[in-house]
Amino acid sequence: MEVLAQRMFDSVMLMKVKNWLSVGCVCLALGCGSQESTSNGGSAESSSVRSYPYKAVATVGMIADVVRNVAKEKAAVDGLIGEGVDPHLYKPTRGDVVALNQADVIFYNGLMLEGKMSDVLVQAARGGRPVFAVTQAILDQGDYVLTDESEHYDPHVWMDVRGWIRAAEVIAGSLAEFDPINQAFYSDNGLAYVDELKRLDEYARSAMASIPAEQRVLVTAHDAFNYLGRAYGLEVRGIQGLSTESEAGVKDIEALVSFIVDRSIPAVFVETSVADKNVRALVEGAKARGHDLRIGGALFSDAMGPAGSYEGTYVGMIDHNITTIVRALGGQAPENGLSGQLSGVKLH
Repeated sequence: MEVLAQRMFDSVMLMKVKNWLSVGCVCLALGCGSQESTSNGGSAESSSVRSYPYKAVATVGMIADVVRNVAKEKAAVDGLIGEGVDPHLYKPTRGDVVALNQADVIFYNGLMLEGKMSDVLVQAARGGRPVFAVTQAILDQGDYVLTDESEHYDPHVWMDVRGWIRAAEVIAGSLAEFDPINQAFYSDNGLAYVDELKRLDEYARSAMASIPAEQRVLVTAHDAFNYLGRAYGLEVRGIQGLSTESEAGVKDIEALVSFIVDRSIPAVFVETSVADKNVRALVEGAKARGHDLRIGGALFSDAMGPAGSYEGTYVGMIDHNITTIVRALGGQAPENGLSGQLSGVKLH
């Protein structure tokens, strides 16, 4: 029932996003003037009397960071799910409900990432607040969105920078429609941020290509990296499924140990928002079979790094992941990443 309710809610939000996105894409492609708009996301009248900064709420840090980059001083952005917290298992607190009820505009991921937050998101939408599912419009891109064997959506679109560029365009377009008097402002900021993401994507592609072909295998705690693998040419294996609610059994661990030993994989990775016991079981299992397997580092999967740090931004999160993976699997990447701002990739 929870899955059905979330899919129904996502479908309603998708219809709204399609309407809002049509304006936003034009803004990003051509640039927008300050012409007035009176559609569902906002009106010229309401925008002209709006006080700034208005309150924007995002469920996860990756979305909140994009909103901050596009809205800048126009919005005070509150991210609900913080550093090291697993959104698959997260249940909204009383403070979250208050924040959503006081928000002027709300952004969430969709694709079942925030399954336990569907009720409060529905409540906020029913209260008349603009609620945007930033990944739902990506469903229009044919077969872009991945699913598992049970046909559950893979929500981890941010792991492919080109996919997250599409989400950034949705956010920029949504803000332009919500606050039409500042369309040009959001358009300019959106274009500048997309240019930054394009540079990040180019770094990811060149760095990943330096990994020896036989070592391009990424083994992690759960299936959060399939978009990354598809985009940058890695075979991906996760101990758990798309959601960390699933449990890995002894047979799953044993099968993965056999795969690692047979392929002579040098390193596996833990995640900052998922318990590392299963990954450490892989290391011990491989050791018992005479294979020297190490933990190549900790990756950010469903949450970013500490607030205020470079790794606490979307760009820094992906820079860290790419640099950590490449160096651990035998590729070439600078220790401090794309822009030299990483705190240093430590191999365990």
